[in-house]
Amino acid sequence: MNNVSFDPLIHAQNRLQICAILAATAEIEFKVLREKLEVSDSVLSKHLKALEDAQYLCAQKRSNMGRQRTWLSLSKTGREAYNGHLAALRNIVGSV
Repeated sequence: MNNVSFDPLIHAQNRLQICAILAATAEIEFKVLREKLEVSDSVLSKHLKALEDAQYLCAQKRSNMGRQRTWLSLSKTGREAYNGHLAALRNIVGSV
């Protein structure tokens, strides 16, 4: 891994959880992610917007039985940043 760096954007508790969940799956629906995190729509939206602005997140709207759903996934940049952040945390913990 060539990009080992602490990322303050990812480090916020909810964003770290979001990245961890997204790293473990190809994609997840907004509603399912909201339920896993036990946060409101507005709180989740705020964190997703921050990740999307950094190009760490891909959001795709799809219709399912007449209802529009939002599906989320980490972008390649987001996955690299998350993995680099985890490596930086391991370095911090390992040096104590």
